[in-house]
Amino acid sequence: MAKLSVNDLDLQGKRVFVRVDFNVPLEEKDGQMVITDETRIRETLKTLELLIARGAKTILASHLGRPDGQVVPSMSLAPVATRLAELLNRPVRFVEDCVGEAVEKAVAQMQPGDVTVLENVRFHAGEEANDPAFAARLASIADIYVNDAFGTAHRAHASTEGVARIVTARGGSSAAGLLIDRELKFLGDELDHPARPFVVILGGAKVSDKIQVIDRLIEKADAILIGGAMAYTFKLALGAKVGLSLVEKDKTDIALHALAKAKARGVKFLLPVDNIVATPVDSGKKDKKGRPKMDLTQPRVNIGDNIPDAEEGVDIGPATAIAYAEVLSTAKTVLWNGPMGIFEDPRFAEGTFSVARAVAAATAKGAKSIIGGGDSVKAINKAKLSDAVTFMSTGGGASLEFLEGKVLPGVAALQDK
Repeated sequence: MAKLSVNDLDLQGKRVFVRVDFNVPLEEKDGQMVITDETRIRETLKTLELLIARGAKTILASHLGRPDGQVVPSMSLAPVATRLAELLNRPVRFVEDCVGEAVEKAVAQMQPGDVTVLENVRFHAGEEANDPAFAARLASIADIYVNDAFGTAHRAHASTEGVARIVTARGGSSAAGLLIDRELKFLGDELDHPARPFVVILGGAKVSDKIQVIDRLIEKADAILIGGAMAYTFKLALGAKVGLSLVEKDKTDIALHALAKAKARGVKFLLPVDNIVATPVDSGKKDKKGRPKMDLTQPRVNIGDNIPDAEEGVDIGPATAIAYAEVLSTAKTVLWNGPMGIFEDPRFAEGTFSVARAVAAATAKGAKSIIGGGDSVKAINKAKLSDAVTFMSTGGGASLEFLEGKVLPGVAALQDK
């Protein structure tokens, strides 16, 4: 069901409470908290510019980090408000709380076209608890509710779900922002009726994280290409040796079920034919959980299904990359979720980057390419190909749950058209 859009609303002079995702990375420099990646701020600009142009009084709410209901100065949204003012080239007021007298006073002083940023909603325990009283305090300053924070839409929090229901119940409008509009279009409509061939690329660490996605996409896809550590669980299920590779030994039955379902439906289900492997060696250091940190040494190409006992699979190999690129060259719709290996290490990034180049090439030939959030987006950015794909989702967990077919509370709370 299509959701009401901010584009459908009369906004002139209305107090519009907008849930955005300003959960940006910050680090301290010379005593100041500095934004190190402003992508999430920039992604909201089209919605904000629409609101400003149509004379709304725009009130922005977001979380930042995990302050657990406490005021944590290093997680303040003040630096975000400062940067947003620069990006919008207009004044942006910052209020040092998200509810209460100071907020009510600031909103009362707003004129059409004004923008106000509220302090981190997670400074209050009522946010994550979706406390009705806290949601009512947030909603008290709103005539209209707009959600443009797809990355948090899978959470039923006060600012993502509670406020929307309160505003709607009293006769106001609760609508999707332009960013969520696009997410629903590409992750929903485009994948419900894909142009064919429809090729799905799935990577990442665990089959268990994505089994519902795999199961659902087998019913839609023409081909599924598997990479990342999850490939070793499939290999193990088929009787191959996987050495020291990250594997879920208790999930081989799930892997076999997926392979059988794909075969029964005539879906190509491709696993790597070669891998990059490395030998783990104890570095003598400990990780944050006190476990030994391993250095990956002596990387090499390993041909075939079996990996030697002392080695670990860390990326797809060159022959697999060529085979996957060949399948992608005929695609009309591509969905990619999850890297092919440990792409953060340049030695093990080529498999992921080769897939990124193949997706970009398919897009250039007319395919619609949809990057399903999380590490896949990081990989596309790292490969400098973000402008060469059709759509990159802003959601990590939200994208995955949406692709699984789950109802996202933050979307469900919005009004249908």
